[in-house]
Amino acid sequence: MNMEPEYKPRKWRVLGTTPARRDGIDKVTGQAKFGDDVHLPDMLHGKVVRSPHPHARIKSIDISKAMAVPGVKAVITGADFPPLNQAVVAAGEGGSVSMQDIADNCIAKHTVFYDGHAVAAVAADNPHVAEEAAALVEVEYEILPFLQDVREAVKDGAVVLHEDFVPGAFLFPTQKALPNAGRLQLAVGDVEQGFKDADIVVEREYTTATVHQGYIESHITTCRWDSEDHLTVWTTTQGAFAIRDFLASILNMQLSNIRVIPMEIGGGFGGKDVVYLDPLAALLAKKTGRPVKMAMSRAEVLKATGPSSGIYAKVKIGCKKDGTLMAADLYLLFEAGAYPGGPIAPGALCALTRYQIPNVVIDGYDVMVNKPKIKPYRAPGATQSNFIVETVIDELAEKCGMDPIDFRLKNATVAGDVLIVGMPVPPIGTVEMLQAVKKHPHYTAPLGGPNRGRGVSYAFWFGAGLTSSCELHINADGTVNLATGSADLSGTRMTLAMQAAEALGVPLGDISSSVSDTDSIGYTFQSVGSRTTFATGYAIIKAAEIILDRMKQRVAMIWETDVANVDCTAEVAGIADFVDRNDPHRRMHFKEVAARMDETGGPISADFTANPHGVGFQIAANICDVEVDPETGKVQILRFTAFQDVGKAVHPDYVAGQMQGGVVQGLGWALNEEYWYNKEGRLANASLLDYRMPTSLDLPMIDTVILETPNPGHPFGIRGAGEVPIVPPPAAVANAIKNAVGVRMNQLPMSPGAVLEAIWAKEGKPASVKVA
Repeated sequence: MNMEPEYKPRKWRVLGTTPARRDGIDKVTGQAKFGDDVHLPDMLHGKVVRSPHPHARIKSIDISKAMAVPGVKAVITGADFPPLNQAVVAAGEGGSVSMQDIADNCIAKHTVFYDGHAVAAVAADNPHVAEEAAALVEVEYEILPFLQDVREAVKDGAVVLHEDFVPGAFLFPTQKALPNAGRLQLAVGDVEQGFKDADIVVEREYTTATVHQGYIESHITTCRWDSEDHLTVWTTTQGAFAIRDFLASILNMQLSNIRVIPMEIGGGFGGKDVVYLDPLAALLAKKTGRPVKMAMSRAEVLKATGPSSGIYAKVKIGCKKDGTLMAADLYLLFEAGAYPGGPIAPGALCALTRYQIPNVVIDGYDVMVNKPKIKPYRAPGATQSNFIVETVIDELAEKCGMDPIDFRLKNATVAGDVLIVGMPVPPIGTVEMLQAVKKHPHYTAPLGGPNRGRGVSYAFWFGAGLTSSCELHINADGTVNLATGSADLSGTRMTLAMQAAEALGVPLGDISSSVSDTDSIGYTFQSVGSRTTFATGYAIIKAAEIILDRMKQRVAMIWETDVANVDCTAEVAGIADFVDRNDPHRRMHFKEVAARMDETGGPISADFTANPHGVGFQIAANICDVEVDPETGKVQILRFTAFQDVGKAVHPDYVAGQMQGGVVQGLGWALNEEYWYNKEGRLANASLLDYRMPTSLDLPMIDTVILETPNPGHPFGIRGAGEVPIVPPPAAVANAIKNAVGVRMNQLPMSPGAVLEAIWAKEGKPASVKVA
């Protein structure tokens, strides 16, 4: 990590204000263009044929009946795709990714690995004809045994999903250790001695269910393949360059022959940075010579796109009587889905990082099961591992007779502490945050009734840097065009424009901010990892510095002086005036310099590609009040306060929205959401009626407390904000349930049935009926 002090404190003009969202009117009036708004002349529509089996060998595919349907123009199967030109590629998040896995996940070649796995695709004149024809494709399967529980998958003699596989490498590489799993081990100190030195030890087992990101817009793509073998793709994605690169490998094409145009995105949360439909639509377009649009139904999204891992975990943590943590031993089985690459590394790394524990062993496994290939979901892996650790931490605090915040304060990691991977902790307000929680009125407010409880949770996330590109173009009237390659998931066109305005010293209204396609901007990594406002903002600030230097040169030319004699007040006061050091009364405003560009050498512009390493860590904490109905097990959230350190809040309203949105998703994870597979291995709740996400009627107003400890790795002190809010809610709810009705929950979701069973078990009552 780059620890060079780059933060430059200044009096902010733009950062910290709350301008209206420019794309808001377009989005609420339907003018914004999403994936389904692409309509091209002579366009066909595609539908996918999907396996109804969780694990089966494809013996034959008969497309003759489908091809006979009037209006059907093409049918493709896995056999129509060319061999991969590169089987393994480097991944920006660390390690390597198997392109064979990505390609096979788009369409099965020989074996299907989950209910909903694509086996063929049809293109027809309209989607109804395509759907009719897809139903007529006849696939003969040899049914194979399947696995959907990580505990079963790691047993000796378990069914083997892949005879050979490239171990997953999400953030950190894993090593092939078992027939169905890669392994990641982390250790520091002497754990055995640590537990001997501990006075109190808590050991628990946990399970969490598979959950989906729940974005409101499904996956939609339109592909056009022209006569010169150029492919143009309009798609809803978190990363246009990732889509381009995946397509180039799967279709055996040159990168320069593929143009990906990102549309507005109706939610992603980590689940829209990979290809699913795109290769199918592209090949159908090539085969028919006509554009092809493909859109998933909600059932297809739930069945066949990446959810987040369910897990099984064993946790053992010990401390002294005074609350000093001594040792921790974690055994983690994370679902990878049908192919390797689940979030075992971030899950393991975030499990304990917020605490200083001298003796730690984490034994983690990336376990393949017959479910869709796992995708990130907002701080991938951290929500699950935070739940299992924070509930044990709460229990230890209780056994020590300590206030739960005081216990956390006593053990909190602070700047300079060394993490388990050898990395020092950069400046971050861990103590300040926990103290803010304890001082907040919510923490001591009366609960006011029976079966009510209050819980807390404390969470950590790393964030990411990675590559971002931008361009700044100065217009003759002094306005500025800003272009980036970062997909806008949450208002980043505004937060990036605000940084440009701050850096250039111009009014925010003079900045026009846009997202470019892959032919029009330099390479940019996906909008993931809480990186966009941080990393792309970093690139913009550096480009702005180049712009101001070039404008200084123009001013020096006009004044017929050396450029060293020209100062720019934007670098100090945030207002772009150019001043003669030798004559403070001689000034030129930014707009005046822009107006004279033609006579001083022509247009002024700058581009910059950054890969910043000064990623500021993210921390968050929650206070949650619940009321539990002991007759039904239903948990009602009464009050919720979210705390987060964001470094510098560029747009505080956006930050609060990120915090509230993440909390709501975390509460859905805590109480309702889960994949239900029946005994045949088929997903039984593939609709938003049966896959239960929270609505506004389920929750109170989420109060937010924004803290600001500047990140020294960013010129404006910014650290990512989008991921950590989802991490602490499940543990906060679980700890509140314990204080409400005296039961500690060891599973997610904590559905009414699960809570009721726990209450009955505590009271020694046999369950008269099996509660689902």
